[in-house]
Amino acid sequence: MAFTGKYILESQENYEAFLEAIGLLSAKTDHKVVTEVVQDGDHFSWTQSIPNWTWSNEFTVGKECELQTMKGSNFKANVTMDGGKITIRFPEYIFTAEMVEDKLVMVRICIILIFLRCPFIPRV
Repeated sequence: MAFTGKYILESQENYEAFLEAIGLLSAKTDHKVVTEVVQDGDHFSWTQSIPNWTWSNEFTVGKECELQTMKGSNFKANVTMDGGKITIRFPEYIFTAEMVEDKLVMVRICIILIFLRCPFIPRV
């Protein structure tokens, strides 16, 4: 399904906890984020904005792209699409976006460190 359109935030969950996890709690706002997507085949222009702040990225599905985090840092990532869902691995989280009916649903999953220690082998 095509992503092109302008979308106004309807609802969100865990917004404050997400901002805190990525070190951007000071950016918390009550403004409704506007997301504008322009899709031309596999190429996307993706912009999110509130008054006095705009964050944009351009990328092509299936290619390594130079992107920018919400903090303004640049990084490279492969952008994938599977079953109509876009996935991008940002340094601090995984971003997915898909169209559900006529709504753009974006999910950011914080990458959490899991420490695993294998059972010790008894010394003889």
